[in-house]
Amino acid sequence: MNKLIIDAVKDNIFFMIINNNTYSVTHENSKNNYEKLIVLLVDFLKNNDLEISDIGSIYINRGPGSFAGIRNSLSIIKAIHLIKKIDYYCFSFEDFENETDIKYENIPHLCSKFNLKKNLIKPYYIS
Repeated sequence: MNKLIIDAVKDNIFFMIINNNTYSVTHENSKNNYEKLIVLLVDFLKNNDLEISDIGSIYINRGPGSFAGIRNSLSIIKAIHLIKKIDYYCFSFEDFENETDIKYENIPHLCSKFNLKKNLIKPYYIS
């Protein structure tokens, strides 16, 4: 099943789909894009001939980073989980201490390796 990675806490909004191949896109980290985050996500999926129901699990960066990015991305993922029952994993790159090969493609494996719990939200904001 397809895995979706969302990172909206840094300088860019980033989406990646992992299946037999990987597909990714970035968007400017702006107020306008935060307001249409779900539209950007749906367009990304459509451009790759997928729908939200084709996603098996979602991995979302919970910070540290932009408050607006964390808040909006977590809200969208929580809504998707409630409606479609798709499990999600909230990660922080700080969770993967002493790892040398931290790439977005490796996030699902690292979440499993570090035993991150699914459907648990603990955002980490920069103050």
